[in-house]
Amino acid sequence: MAFQFEPLLKSSPDLKGASILITGGTGSFGQAFVRRLLDEYEPARVIVFSRDEQKHHAMSRAFGPDRRLRFFVGDVRDDKRLMRAFRGVDVVIHAAAMKHVHIAEYNPIEAIRTNVEGAANVTNAAIERGVKRVVALSTDKASSPINLYGATKLCMEKLVVAANSYAGRQDSRFDLVRYGNVVGSKGSVVPLFLKQRGEGRLTVTDAAMTRFWIGMNRAVDLVLLALNEGFGGEVFVPRLPACSVATLAEALAPGVPIETIGTRPGEKLHESLITADESRNAVVYDQYYVLRPSFASWGGPQREGGTPIQERFTYSSDVARQLDVDETRVLLSDLGFIDRPE
Repeated sequence: MAFQFEPLLKSSPDLKGASILITGGTGSFGQAFVRRLLDEYEPARVIVFSRDEQKHHAMSRAFGPDRRLRFFVGDVRDDKRLMRAFRGVDVVIHAAAMKHVHIAEYNPIEAIRTNVEGAANVTNAAIERGVKRVVALSTDKASSPINLYGATKLCMEKLVVAANSYAGRQDSRFDLVRYGNVVGSKGSVVPLFLKQRGEGRLTVTDAAMTRFWIGMNRAVDLVLLALNEGFGGEVFVPRLPACSVATLAEALAPGVPIETIGTRPGEKLHESLITADESRNAVVYDQYYVLRPSFASWGGPQREGGTPIQERFTYSSDVARQLDVDETRVLLSDLGFIDRPE
């Protein structure tokens, strides 16, 4: 049976009249999330927070005039700027990060300043300004990290969970989402393969390498799910398919010659979304897992639903549901990257 995504969202968060800020809001996820908010919800304000002036300009032109939309130039490294930006904000989506593995390996202190210190600044400003809900975006590379990018995102996860304790009795909750590669996002291999297809040769690091795949709309759904369902200190992990790089290459460019160039610094052969140790605090639903906090020192309500998963369970891209070439083509066509297979 062909793989088919089932809906993640059973009900949507009530964001009518809310003031919502997205750090890294000019990125691929930020733009998709802002579009969803403006089209399907009724926020009072949507604040795009990003340090790149040129991306702000391009995004404002692409979205056109909308009285609800604000463009706020700032850097998550700048705690004073965050304090100014968070005034009167109800919801923060923290998507700002340095994301490229090889660039983080060569520029470690810059990745730490953005991904770790920046996350601390975001949580501190949210507490000081009384932000009600914060959801931060993590990555499969934070699970058993072997590269600096993954290590910084693991630190970010710990900071966001701990923020629930620092908020004390204040009505603020901090949750996370953790997912795999977003098909077609900036830096994704899919646009690279499509470009190389026209050049007559694909470059592959390792054909046996496997990766989890998620579409942008589903990534947005996951964040909305965490906003709606999170109890604080939880990590939401979607149930995703995976495939090998060789399968992806054949689906996108059948018959095109492949050159193997070897793995880059910090790359894993297979990615993980849940480790065996994390499984002790995990519960599963139809379309997602929730990693509950191991120590919820802040008190308050805790999750009671979901089905506990078996002891020592691991969720990695080599044992997840594997897409074959035809299924991968259907997935890519559904996401608009190739024509629908006959």
